[in-house]
Amino acid sequence: MPLRPGWLLPSGQTRQTTRLTDLGAGTPVDPLVSRSGILPGSADGTYRVSGLSMTGSGPMTATVHAGRALVQGRPEQGAYPVALDGDTVLTFGDGDPLNPRVDLVVLRVYDDEFDSLTRHEAVLEVLVGQPSATPSAPPAPAASLPLFTVRVKAGASAGTGGIEWAKDLTDLRTTIASVGGILPVYNNAGVPGSYPGQYQDNDTAHHLQRWSGTGWVAYPREIGGVAPQGALTVGSYAGQYREHNGVLQRWNGTTWATYHPPVETETVTAGAVALANWSLVSYEARRTRGGLCTMSVIVTRSGTQVDASSAGNIVNDEPLCTLPSGWRPALAMEASAADGYGSGSAVITTGGTVTLRTWSSSGALVPGRNVRVSATYILP
Repeated sequence: MPLRPGWLLPSGQTRQTTRLTDLGAGTPVDPLVSRSGILPGSADGTYRVSGLSMTGSGPMTATVHAGRALVQGRPEQGAYPVALDGDTVLTFGDGDPLNPRVDLVVLRVYDDEFDSLTRHEAVLEVLVGQPSATPSAPPAPAASLPLFTVRVKAGASAGTGGIEWAKDLTDLRTTIASVGGILPVYNNAGVPGSYPGQYQDNDTAHHLQRWSGTGWVAYPREIGGVAPQGALTVGSYAGQYREHNGVLQRWNGTTWATYHPPVETETVTAGAVALANWSLVSYEARRTRGGLCTMSVIVTRSGTQVDASSAGNIVNDEPLCTLPSGWRPALAMEASAADGYGSGSAVITTGGTVTLRTWSSSGALVPGRNVRVSATYILP
């Protein structure tokens, strides 16, 4: 059998064996233990795992194809790199006359230093299961890697058609990758990760996953990407986002809330200029990126008193101030005005002039009183 175990024989490891078994792979389980598994890949890149595959080659025989693997012994033993550099045929015993059984095919390492079985080799073994109406595979021995189970039906033999390879062969192979490498999932999607920040490519779920320390989390969720519809019911951290029925939602730590992006604004407090008989007290305005502007300007009457008629008219109107360029409405509009004693309306022109036109019935614009004009409008 052309199996080449690395650093197993007491002496005589060849340069060829060293080259073949220098895998550079080892997915850790803890600081001393690595996963047992198959190195992924195929000759043309078509298949995720082709190494140590098995196909039926006769009624009661199957061929295990070339590949490389790592087999972990006890923690103090370390992991054994193994290479099968040629196809190997395995023979299965005839079926029990009454009941089916399940055989287990394993890649097993014998190391007399640890198992006292007087052998130093790696072998492919067929572990024969117990016939039963409901058969199960025998347990895998220490320092072995399960590869396949084979169901041998009652009465199976070369003369009765043998094993039905298409339906009675079950693939148990699992993958490994070097530390820091992305593990290609193959029969091991539910195996816990070794450390937070480990990654695996889940071909069934069609996404990259990151081990969070407690579970495998789809990679976009970890890096702040938007989780797709139906992917999350509970958020993983405050500030995580998901798409839900066409609405972007943010996890606030306890629930999903519809996300409302902050409004980008610009504020100004200078640039307004008081006109004759008025002095400027303050001016402030804020506009959004979309051009919606809210402004408030306060002026004090510095000229003589102006009286309003009983109808609330100011005979000559009163220009109060001008607004700075860039902060003027796209169309002339009305604004509210008040001084705490009376109120009225002002017009703001596209040129920025704020003119008071009406006031409370029989009211007055008294010197020293502050008049506030407020408005919200769209900028050009």
